[in-house]
Amino acid sequence: MTELLWGRQQPPSRGPKPAMTLTGIAEAAIRIADAEGLDAVSMQRVADDLPVTKMALYRYVPGKTELVAVMSDLAMGEPPEHPGLSWREALHAWSIDLFDGFNRHPWLLLSTVGGRPVGPNEAAWLDRGVQALTGSGLNGTEQLDSILVLSGHVRTIALQTATMPGGRQGLTEETFTAGFAGILAAEADRFPSLVAALRTPSGQENQGLEFGLDRILDGLELLISARQD
Repeated sequence: MTELLWGRQQPPSRGPKPAMTLTGIAEAAIRIADAEGLDAVSMQRVADDLPVTKMALYRYVPGKTELVAVMSDLAMGEPPEHPGLSWREALHAWSIDLFDGFNRHPWLLLSTVGGRPVGPNEAAWLDRGVQALTGSGLNGTEQLDSILVLSGHVRTIALQTATMPGGRQGLTEETFTAGFAGILAAEADRFPSLVAALRTPSGQENQGLEFGLDRILDGLELLISARQD
């Protein structure tokens, strides 16, 4: 699968000229997943949408597992560039870009977990995040762990807020607060602290995302400052 993901697999040397490309097949699969969810993607469905025979796809990709890996890396794309930013600004921008990517393709939250080969675009995202911490005084392991913590926070908020095609509706912080406050309205004596907390306005859009990012970056700033003293 690694050869396929990184474009190192050689095209067939015999037979007719290829009528499709792996990128074209992956793009068709992405359109299906965006509209109907990851479960709707199958070799037969992609073949029907192109349209070609199912067997024709197997000249380019061995099966659905490999197709999902390729389409996921393609959907991630390369990370946007933000030149001239401090390490903190760069990591904040990186995190927001990642969150936006999950919102564009919420099925990525399902396809980019667990043991799997990493493609070139996903590697580029990791590299861009680590690049922001180059020269910060953190060692390589700490730089990678920092990116892991940031991406974990982003993924958690995206899982709560994303609307899955063909599945559940996303839940914004405002919707959750209003709905939960309504449920607890008659239970103030039982849950006084929670009811009081829910009365506090969030103050900004994506409050949970921004609050978590700021606290993570605050912690990194303290660590980096200590290393540089």
